[in-house]
Amino acid sequence: MIQVKENPRNGNGFDTVHTFESWKVAFITCGEQYGELKVLKRHMQTDEVFVLVKGSATLFTADGDEPLVKTEMQPEKLYNVQKGTWHHLQVSEDALIVVVENSDTTGANTEMKKLNTKGA
Repeated sequence: MIQVKENPRNGNGFDTVHTFESWKVAFITCGEQYGELKVLKRHMQTDEVFVLVKGSATLFTADGDEPLVKTEMQPEKLYNVQKGTWHHLQVSEDALIVVVENSDTTGANTEMKKLNTKGA
């Protein structure tokens, strides 16, 4: 048996589409949290995989206090952000990104760091 699900597009930019046991699949679309680079986050218990399906997106990453690395994502390539890696996505208005991560990834096991973007 198969299930076919569509992006619910709830307007918040991150919409979980399917959860099964220990993993979940979500879509990222344009939303406030995927705009200007103000905050980095890192998941402490899981890797997070991104696949750009359409549009454009920039993935910012940093290891510890190292400088940010800016990666222009390419369609149909898999980007695995390893657990504990600081990251942020900026997406275009027409972007669609598939996300796969542990189903229990929440704010309780995710750290956030505000950036000082003054003058940037």
